[in-house]
Amino acid sequence: MKILFILNDPPYGTERCYNALRLAIALQHRDPAVTLTVFLLADAVTAARSGQKPPEGYYNLARMLARVLSGDARVLLCGSCMDARGLTDAELLPNARRSSMDELAAETLTAERVIVF
Repeated sequence: MKILFILNDPPYGTERCYNALRLAIALQHRDPAVTLTVFLLADAVTAARSGQKPPEGYYNLARMLARVLSGDARVLLCGSCMDARGLTDAELLPNARRSSMDELAAETLTAERVIVF
């Protein structure tokens, strides 16, 4: 099954990105045949910035995204959202990559499930 996650909220301050990634990881664990794509929009693009150092005992979304990427999942970021936040390709986690609305549209049309956080 092909599942598309669309994340919009900032990585810290709300728990939407955290809960979305918890679900993505659980789906990967439950069924290795699941194909996941995580698309980060708006402030969610900063979740894929490498080198995050949240306070001790707090979840780390970069580590969670790396765990998602350790499977066959893809992590795509809205390019214009990256530009608006001054986030460069060099700052991204390994294997996360800049994308576009056209690619999000294509992913949406081919996904069997779309989950929006």
